[in-house]
Amino acid sequence: METQALDFPLWLRVTHFFNFLFMTLLVRSGIEIIGAHPMFYWNNDCEPGSEWLNFLNKKVERNTLWTAEDEIRPLSPWLALPGRNNLGLGRHWHLWSVVGWLLSGILYMTLLFLTPHWQRLVPTSWSIFPEAWQAFKTYLSLELPAAGNPYNPLQQLTYFLLVFALTPLVILTGILMAPAISARYPKLTAFLGGRQVARSIHLLGLVAYVFFFLIHLFMVVAHGLEHKLANMVLNNEYDTNHLALAIGFAAIALVIGLNIFATKVSLKHPFQTKKALEVGIDSLRRFFFHHQHSVQDHQKISPTPRANGQPPRNTAYTRHLAEEFKNFTFEVRGLVEKPLDLRLDQLKALPKQEQSTLHVCVQGWSYYATWGGVRIENLLALCKPLPDAKYLVFHTLDEKWEKPEVDGYYYEVIDMELARKPQTILAYEMNGAPLPIAHGAPLRLRLESQLGYKMAKYVCGVELVEDFSHIGKGQGGWRDDVLNYYVKTAGI
Repeated sequence: METQALDFPLWLRVTHFFNFLFMTLLVRSGIEIIGAHPMFYWNNDCEPGSEWLNFLNKKVERNTLWTAEDEIRPLSPWLALPGRNNLGLGRHWHLWSVVGWLLSGILYMTLLFLTPHWQRLVPTSWSIFPEAWQAFKTYLSLELPAAGNPYNPLQQLTYFLLVFALTPLVILTGILMAPAISARYPKLTAFLGGRQVARSIHLLGLVAYVFFFLIHLFMVVAHGLEHKLANMVLNNEYDTNHLALAIGFAAIALVIGLNIFATKVSLKHPFQTKKALEVGIDSLRRFFFHHQHSVQDHQKISPTPRANGQPPRNTAYTRHLAEEFKNFTFEVRGLVEKPLDLRLDQLKALPKQEQSTLHVCVQGWSYYATWGGVRIENLLALCKPLPDAKYLVFHTLDEKWEKPEVDGYYYEVIDMELARKPQTILAYEMNGAPLPIAHGAPLRLRLESQLGYKMAKYVCGVELVEDFSHIGKGQGGWRDDVLNYYVKTAGI
């Protein structure tokens, strides 16, 4: 097949720059996310000791009271975005960069196949394999293969696999890690290996991208830095090489500068950064992930379900604990026709629902458990929400004793749609026994299409409201207020 000479048009050069920019942000924010739980597994139980890769630089004493927060590894801002244990902002940057990277990629792919430039990536003959092998052997002999159009066979095959194999795999594993997707399509996720397999493959994809970048950089230098930059920057291999060098290095400096700016502004103004990164992205996240409902029925129980955070130490909770919650009442207040005060035995007298689901923590770990409790839908039928009621604010006995005088008690907000989903329950049992203290006794909210932090523990009441901007910092939950997590929904 005869091909025309392929140059480097402006659209290709521009998308190449934005791909480089967004990839640096993706990798650095991905590293921040890894720091929240720097261990990787091939099983969804995440049993301590079963990890195949462990970046944790400290020993966790498993025979004493420990939580998942003991497994966090804060990372330097020189490496992670933004660094210093800022998982919430790391996730915001990751999603924002994903959208930018995908838009740049869609533009690139569209123009690629609308022009003859698809031939630069797509092999048109099976001879590509022996020719690529020959080029590989030439590199091993410390010589350079003959130039191609514009790539030699090994380069073309590498680019083809990067664009049409590695990239779709990384996108797919990223989607499969979303609890909204694994809850809605559990058989699909299981068929492809499960959430932790997806997380491990996603990590290997990150490593592959970094490895490719380093090899790519080395090859550009080996094949002639000035000529290659002249091609890529000016679409001219022979003239004005010094100008190409200046523009090329200026573009690299701009990417580095934007990364430094993103890091500094995130650490200095975390709340404002969070709000800026949510513009547009929050609507996309809600559109694709919020409306999924869980259909899980795994019938599995993990041997060591992790707990996240220490139990409350306040007087009210310790008193209830000493009384075995006999005098505990669950309050329903706010925009309702009929306020409720329900003891535990009254809650247990309501129709019980059991569900075997996969708990997915925002840090990255997971476990299987069977939860028993009452559907929020049934509680709403009892209290009869007023027409203006749009949100449910779950209040807890958890004073977040890290900084109680500053940050107040833990709370969580969900909208009416999420509250009415089939597997949204107020759980009082876990694995056939009363809810353990570490997992939120006496009551825990279960939202099986959401990340674990939305499932408030130590719940003592719910308030139905029209607007939640006056509660806390108005972000829809304690972690959203204090740790800059997501507003209203956390399906990915």
